[in-house]
Amino acid sequence: MQVILLERVAKLGQMGEVVKVKEGFARNFLLPQGKAMRANDANIAAFEAKKAELAARNDETRADAQKMANRLDGQSFVIIRSASDAGALYGSVTPRDVADAAAAEGFQVERRQIVLSGPIKELGLHRIGVTLHPEVEAEITLNVARSADEAELQASGKSIQDLAAEEDAAAEFEISELFDDLGSAGHDDEDSRGPRDSDA
Repeated sequence: MQVILLERVAKLGQMGEVVKVKEGFARNFLLPQGKAMRANDANIAAFEAKKAELAARNDETRADAQKMANRLDGQSFVIIRSASDAGALYGSVTPRDVADAAAAEGFQVERRQIVLSGPIKELGLHRIGVTLHPEVEAEITLNVARSADEAELQASGKSIQDLAAEEDAAAEFEISELFDDLGSAGHDDEDSRGPRDSDA
């Protein structure tokens, strides 16, 4: 099916281009979201008549999106989730969760603008793209942690695995110190008793 793009669509074309797309993609995505219209003589004529108006509206929305991107780009948002000691989440973080975290900090971002390459299923820092306009993108960091304290540690550059390794090392050190103390106490007892009398 041939359609006229009413705005820039990534990997497809610029506003005003007539492109050939699969019928399902057009019917389920491009047409209902107002990103394109069927390419027939009547629609092409209608587009040409409204082209200047569409271009002006596109410039305006792009300028607004750029202002938002300037504020949003590089921001970090904390999401608290339950997870195993290994760092695997019980569930996953969704675009809605990301949008809610941004909204809590005063940024109006819709979940459809959040670009996740796959579900977030583990603790840590995750870089995420936000498409604010077909021509404007920003990048944010999602700090997924089990507590606010843990989020602070992660933000400082430590991972949950590093913290667990440090705790294990500290515990092993304490145990070895304890055994060293017990061992030296045993030697002290033997020294205080003196040598055994073999003739007795």
